[in-house]
Amino acid sequence: MAKTKTVYICSECGAESAKWSGQCQNCGAWNTLTEEISAPVEVSKKIEQKAKAPAKSLKLSQIGKESEQRTDTGISELNRVLGGGIVKGSVVLVSGEPGIGKSTILLQMCANLDMDILYVAGEESPGQIKLRASRLGVTTDRLSILSETDIGTVCSTVLAEKPGIVIVDSIQTMSRDDMQSSPGSVPQVRECTNLLKDSDIPVFIVGHVNKEGSIAGPKVMEHMVDAVLYFEGERTLDCRILRAIKNRYGSTNEVGVFEMTNEGLTEVRNPSTIFLQGKPTNVSGIATTCVLEGSRPICAEVQALVAPTPFPSPRRVATGFDYSRLNLLIAVLDSAVLTMAGYTLANICSMLLSLFLGVYMTTAKAAFVNDLTAAAPSDNASGKMTE
Repeated sequence: MAKTKTVYICSECGAESAKWSGQCQNCGAWNTLTEEISAPVEVSKKIEQKAKAPAKSLKLSQIGKESEQRTDTGISELNRVLGGGIVKGSVVLVSGEPGIGKSTILLQMCANLDMDILYVAGEESPGQIKLRASRLGVTTDRLSILSETDIGTVCSTVLAEKPGIVIVDSIQTMSRDDMQSSPGSVPQVRECTNLLKDSDIPVFIVGHVNKEGSIAGPKVMEHMVDAVLYFEGERTLDCRILRAIKNRYGSTNEVGVFEMTNEGLTEVRNPSTIFLQGKPTNVSGIATTCVLEGSRPICAEVQALVAPTPFPSPRRVATGFDYSRLNLLIAVLDSAVLTMAGYTLANICSMLLSLFLGVYMTTAKAAFVNDLTAAAPSDNASGKMTE
């Protein structure tokens, strides 16, 4: 009987190594090798290796044009991110932090679809899903719940019932019984995702994120699916933003904006109303700018906060956009002639940021906590610039 062996698999690229090392030799990522138990496949020595018959290729002109069939989700913000709806046979990965709203939006989508839906629950019992569906007002009879973690049983159920859409919550709980690795490991996630692709039925896969904020599992899983949607938002705020990191059937520039309420996720048709609500007036250091997210203009607020520092060099902190871009803007300020009478340094920062940031503003607010007064004389306590 063949003995099992220990291999180390990279969680980023899926490469295997016979021994552990701090850096993956294939992709160069650090601290990504995880230990797995691999059972070698016994191959009979009597089987002769035979060359396979060549496959027939097709000219581009010989391939018929297939019509792109899309299904309306009933949620306009989700349709926007998907590129117009659900494409037949597509596999969509929905990721985000725990409690951000991944399962909520998929259950709300089930209430709007006029087709049979199979909801595969690997983390919750059918009773827990029933309670959450009642709270969200989902009362459709076309939704079936399957509490199962074996991917073979799930695939057999899909072939037998032939639902219109399959939802797997979550992929980290699925496993193959012929593999010795634990559920959620790199080989299990990769193989389970590959099995779910072998059908013309649209599949929504819920994926968790790790402590670094990236999708847990091998990086190759993101290449295997057709679309990767990511939920983001602050825990202390009700605003949720859904964006497409990858989409083979639409643009990756569109974002969907939702608001978390007691009844679930509510669409925000005009995000500017949320981003600018409670905006103070006649306050220095605040400016409003219009940015373009995909095909939709959004008004956002830019804030610049200046505080004295006891250190010889100022400390600059950026939230909401690239820190290197902030340093570029500060360099422009340092080289410019700051002689605008009647304006404080915070006013000038706000105006320049609203002018230069443009499409880099992707969140509601960008707060800058830094000391920009190093570019101006410090003898003016009010922050006004002099020659």
